[in-house]
Amino acid sequence: MELLVDLHTHTISSGHAYSTITENALAASRRGLKLLGMTDHGPSMPGAPDLYHFGNLSIIPGEIFGVKILPGVEANIVNFEGELDIPFNYLVQMKLVLVGLHEFCYPGGTTEQNTRAYIKAMENSYTDMMVHPGRPDFQMDLEQIAYASAQLNIPVEVNNSSLSTIEGKEGARVNCRCFAKYMAKYKGPVILGSDAHFWDRVGELSDALDVIHEAGIAEHQILNTSPERVLDYLAMRRKQRLRTAKVPLNIA
Repeated sequence: MELLVDLHTHTISSGHAYSTITENALAASRRGLKLLGMTDHGPSMPGAPDLYHFGNLSIIPGEIFGVKILPGVEANIVNFEGELDIPFNYLVQMKLVLVGLHEFCYPGGTTEQNTRAYIKAMENSYTDMMVHPGRPDFQMDLEQIAYASAQLNIPVEVNNSSLSTIEGKEGARVNCRCFAKYMAKYKGPVILGSDAHFWDRVGELSDALDVIHEAGIAEHQILNTSPERVLDYLAMRRKQRLRTAKVPLNIA
């Protein structure tokens, strides 16, 4: 299976990542990728960029070293209602909105509360994809999330970084394998993400690929095989948003 897309990467703007968008794009080009997401952390993460950073994303070139660039955000869920740390008037400008749970940004709760927050965020019309549900920091009902992914047609990530051999990630590896089996069962859309915080990890999806093969996830579920599939999906999301999104009254 040829993987041509990596949508989950970070630049120095995230505060705890160490490469520029130019360095990441060059690494993507050398790996043969055709589409790259630039998804720095939302502002509630320590060291993350100010909202002004996200308001200026339109200056990023649409293509660097022959790789199409999707500037966006990895937004943080901040409460049990699944609300995000990026205001509406910034979200509406994004070309890509990834959403996940992170320490320092979300208070943590019971399995039921965490699952509810995650699924409520999936239901947000400005959410494009959900990331790293397998991380053990917040216990969740992974089967419910896989089912919701299929019902809502929202891709959920198998995160390559969560599968690393770094000490302390054993729980994440078990959870990711369990989650992948549920995704195979319910047949929701899947995205593989490197979660690269340095240029040499961009496009590194081999561990995630092993997990999805082991789980029996079908190739047609995986968006990474085609830039066109990703772009068509994002275009569809924006059409859906126009039909269903509720614009806050205080936004002009």
